[in-house]
Amino acid sequence: MDSSPHVLIVDDDAEIRDLLGRFLRKHGCRVSTASDGRDMARVMGSARIDIIVLDIMMPGEDGISICRRLRATSTTPIIMLTAIGDDTDRIIGLEVGADDYLAKPFNPRELLARIKAVLRRTGARLDADGPRAVLCFEDWTIDPAKRELSNGDGVKVDLTAGEFELLLAFAEHPQRVLSRDQLLDLTKGREAAPFDRSVDVQLSRLRRKIEADPKDPQLIKTVRSGGYIFTPKVETS
Repeated sequence: MDSSPHVLIVDDDAEIRDLLGRFLRKHGCRVSTASDGRDMARVMGSARIDIIVLDIMMPGEDGISICRRLRATSTTPIIMLTAIGDDTDRIIGLEVGADDYLAKPFNPRELLARIKAVLRRTGARLDADGPRAVLCFEDWTIDPAKRELSNGDGVKVDLTAGEFELLLAFAEHPQRVLSRDQLLDLTKGREAAPFDRSVDVQLSRLRRKIEADPKDPQLIKTVRSGGYIFTPKVETS
């Protein structure tokens, strides 16, 4: 079976789909393309997709709406393509579940680097020393090997790749103040860009999923002028 990553490019511009498709195939990826959300659903219904490159500015249903709808049923990593300098679209994209973003125009090599970085965080993250231990805190269980978060009733909670990596970083460093830069290092490593605000967006969304009252968080507390601290005791199993 072919183990190369399968990338789905969703963009209404046929020239961009063709250019990116040829470049990514040349660099070892399998590539499928779609011109809109309906076409995307057809492709995903017939093949396993490892990552989606999704343009925001498309006629009809835009990328934000497609991402929001996709996140209701799938955790497939998504890289958003946004208009250069459009911070609003970028932030909204992260809020609805995108894992990374890239502003147009861009160098295809940068997109390839982003794809590799996201796949490292979401896919083959079994470290050389073997699978990481299952982590338990409060009534929650994190399984790094399966990339699953379950509550006390065994119900799985859907997390995006970025949200999962952020929670895992906190759970592996409990009761320690972690700055935003440290969290970026733990979740993105060398791929983190200066002034990257993805941690802030993902933290807000993560709190909505695990905190009893996201407006008064008790599990992940903000430390003034310091960063954040994961307060629960964490046990391994």
